[in-house]
Amino acid sequence: MLSTLLPRLMPGKAEPLVLRDLVVVVPGILGSTLARDGKEVWAPTAGAIWPAITSFGASLEGLTLPSNLGDDHPNDGVEPLALMPDLHLLPGLWTANIGYDRLMHWLTQRFSLALVDPQQPSRPCNLLPFPYDWRLSCRYNARRLKTVVEPALERWRAVDAANREARLVFICHSMGGLVARWYLEQEGGAAHTRKLITIGTPHRGAVEALRHLVNGVEKSLGPLRLDLTAFARSMPSAHQLLPQYACLEAATGLEPISGRALPGVNPALVADAAAFHAALDATPDGGGSEATYDIHPIVGTRQPTPTTARLVEERIETSEAIEGAFEGGDGTVPRLSASPRALRPDDPRLRYAPDQHMGLHSHRAVLDELEGVLTARPVIHRGLAVPEIGVRVESLLVFGEPLRVWADVVAEEPLGLMAELLEESGRVVDQRKLRLEESGQVCVFKPPRAGVWRVRVGAAGARAALVPPVTALSLVCPAGEAA
Repeated sequence: MLSTLLPRLMPGKAEPLVLRDLVVVVPGILGSTLARDGKEVWAPTAGAIWPAITSFGASLEGLTLPSNLGDDHPNDGVEPLALMPDLHLLPGLWTANIGYDRLMHWLTQRFSLALVDPQQPSRPCNLLPFPYDWRLSCRYNARRLKTVVEPALERWRAVDAANREARLVFICHSMGGLVARWYLEQEGGAAHTRKLITIGTPHRGAVEALRHLVNGVEKSLGPLRLDLTAFARSMPSAHQLLPQYACLEAATGLEPISGRALPGVNPALVADAAAFHAALDATPDGGGSEATYDIHPIVGTRQPTPTTARLVEERIETSEAIEGAFEGGDGTVPRLSASPRALRPDDPRLRYAPDQHMGLHSHRAVLDELEGVLTARPVIHRGLAVPEIGVRVESLLVFGEPLRVWADVVAEEPLGLMAELLEESGRVVDQRKLRLEESGQVCVFKPPRAGVWRVRVGAAGARAALVPPVTALSLVCPAGEAA
């Protein structure tokens, strides 16, 4: 079974490596727990995704932002608490995420890092998670980041003479990379920073954000008929994820979305998002030769990824092709978008890992890259010199629908694949060997019960220990509660 081999895919136990810099972990959208007036409003835990989604839906009226908020806080009592530890998602708003427990555990086991104490946040530390209110503008959260990391760096430098030259090192997943880049490039953070590592960051936006903002949730969920469309359309951050490259089909070819009327979407927020990205692209630090800090984008590959779009009867239809080419990505962020515009596609600073957006930050190849970047030692590339698997599942199922899994694999010799179906808790409940069809390798699981299901696809047989598996996710609506 794949599950019996997973521990062998992670780096073995070794003496912790010493780091003197202050490492800051910045999560993606949805990746921070939120509380309102002291009561949690977004904090899913393993085994409780559906209750978390429905309870969040019940709070939508109070969490939706005013249309003229800009880069401010709405003063609605909502504050971030911690990084999201477990699997979480909100249908129709970006994509799923396995949480950050695995990444944080690896950092604390592999390096001698002093983790911040939530009960005593003013104590010196050099591993600092940065939760933030992901509803708000990346500019607002970047300014808040400044007020947190710079005092923490000063406290850490004062602990020991060996720390006096310490600087900031950012490990950012998804939208977290945009928050960090704004701090570095627009709020003076570059002067304090040694390295910026982005993992699946949509530096040039993503068509998936465009589809969600225009189409909303494509299947109604629950007795609430949960629809996050109005909530998502109120969020400056969601618009700052919109694609900033020519992605929209037109009679003359592909065009950018700027200047185009998008059904139901606030044109002022679209224009603001374009200005946000233009400001980042205008600075040299985002990968240019004059950069004052090192940037290391890690890019997800091989996964079927929406890359272009067309507007059909007030709805967005997406395509995985761009000018006839299927470049892939991590299933959410296109490959072309996962690095700053200033970096050429052949730039040696770009690194790649074949996995989905939801789990990219804990993929074996990514952890190898992180170790190499953090220690400035040569990277082993254990996860890159092996077959690469791409996986697709239906992300949202009506109760009673079978769960179909499609995969392809790039390998020097034929490679059979095995799929495991896992409950939200991580328990494996079924296995299927994929069969070869014209479109790739395919298997079908019987209709799952309501809840969140992970599908883990890896090599079958003796080669399973050598090929990192890829995990995808599907949400099944409760019986009688789907439209």
